[in-house]
Amino acid sequence: MADKTATRQAYGEFLIEKGKTTKNLIVMDADLSKSTMTAGFAKAFPDRFFNMGIAEQNLYGVAAGLAVSGKVVCASTFAMFATGRAFEIIRNSIGYTHANVKICATHAGITVGEDGASHQTFEDVALMRTIPGMTVLNPSDAPSAKRLLDLAIDADGPFYIRLGRAAVPVLYGADAALAVGKGQLLREGRDFAVIATGVMVHEALRAAETLAGEGIGVRVIDMHTIKPLDGEIVEKAATETRGLVTAEEHSVLGGLFGAVAEYAAAHCPVRILPVGQRDSYGESGKPDELLRKYGMSADAIADAVRRLAG
Repeated sequence: MADKTATRQAYGEFLIEKGKTTKNLIVMDADLSKSTMTAGFAKAFPDRFFNMGIAEQNLYGVAAGLAVSGKVVCASTFAMFATGRAFEIIRNSIGYTHANVKICATHAGITVGEDGASHQTFEDVALMRTIPGMTVLNPSDAPSAKRLLDLAIDADGPFYIRLGRAAVPVLYGADAALAVGKGQLLREGRDFAVIATGVMVHEALRAAETLAGEGIGVRVIDMHTIKPLDGEIVEKAATETRGLVTAEEHSVLGGLFGAVAEYAAAHCPVRILPVGQRDSYGESGKPDELLRKYGMSADAIADAVRRLAG
């Protein structure tokens, strides 16, 4: 595997392999199969792929129908259109019926980059978290994406799986022991803890390295499952360190920060500072430049930890 791979690329590769052994797997798309990387599955298994056109509500309505007929369905489009245009269908036809649909949404967050504000969604996790019974996953690299996708497809019920456009470094081995609903401790630290998700896990690890040089020990947790949240790992971090920072490529309203703060308020009150999109739209630009401009970089995480320390 390359040193950097986009999680959407891992999704496309995974589908072809999974399709060989899971004969009831159906893949659907909304006329974006080259971008969401479902085109490979379409070529390998043309009788099990359906392009529904630019009609996201219909995409997820048909996906629900196929699922309640006994199929397991991966239905893909950009995150903005999956959660924005099709929310009511996902809520009522997939969530309410507990349909076995995996909403594999790509191009999430500001690292969509040059596509600009109209395609950079910061609301998707918040929306999906509110649907009863919906599991929400946000893998940080290609191997974890494949592992979590495998677990999702083998599980019953609806999943929202957030995938990215930009290539990211590989953190995990192919045999990583990941589990849905269990955060992954990537780095020990006694002073503070950064709970990160998705591409922000990489930024958190960079920040921890910087802070180590300043004598500040930072624990880094990959919270790849945002719902159900791993309360045990949150409580352990809250009680064993002096404070928490959450880091997400999402609005600070309703996403990972909201989930961690809600749990901590009820179980282990602790000071928490959020790093994420600050109630604003994005703009067109290079992913790394946008992360820095909008305060979602390693520097922003390190600054949040320093504020806690101060």
